Amino acid sequence: MPTLTPHAIPPGSLARITQPDIAADGGLLLRPWTPADAPALTRLYADPDIRRWHMFAIGTQDEALQMIERWRQLWPAETGAHWAMTAQADGEPAGRIGLRTMDTRQGVAEVIYSTAPAFRGQGIAPAALEALTSWAFSAGFHRLFLRHSEANPASCRVAEKSGF
Repeated sequence: MPTLTPHAIPPGSLARITQPDIAADGGLLLRPWTPADAPALTRLYADPDIRRWHMFAIGTQDEALQMIERWRQLWPAETGAHWAMTAQADGEPAGRIGLRTMDTRQGVAEVIYSTAPAFRGQGIAPAALEALTSWAFSAGFHRLFLRHSEANPASCRVAEKSGF
């Protein structure tokens, strides 16, 4: 069945470029995850709150490496993108932010985020979410969805501060 409208984001246009670094307020940088981040990702998912709200665990560095590789494969497939939130390009990740279930035909994606316990309450997640939202709209997305539990007041505050 033919479509009546063109793709919101032309097929292959994201895959042709390297997943970008995205600068955010406060010196924050969103950068693609690398294998060197496996220890930080393992620590991030050791947090009981992150395990509760994301509903999975990353218990070993091997599992972290597998997850990072899976995330890295989503960009060229144009189906998702995940970034480490860092204070600087070579800094330890303070958390994770990403676009799940990217649909380039419709220009739709779901936003996800989590912040490591040591970095919570510092405005990192709202700054990262605002920067990612701005980048996504400039890249051609029309709609971003953010689903979170009303039972997670910290996530509610991040969403509200960021205009969702």
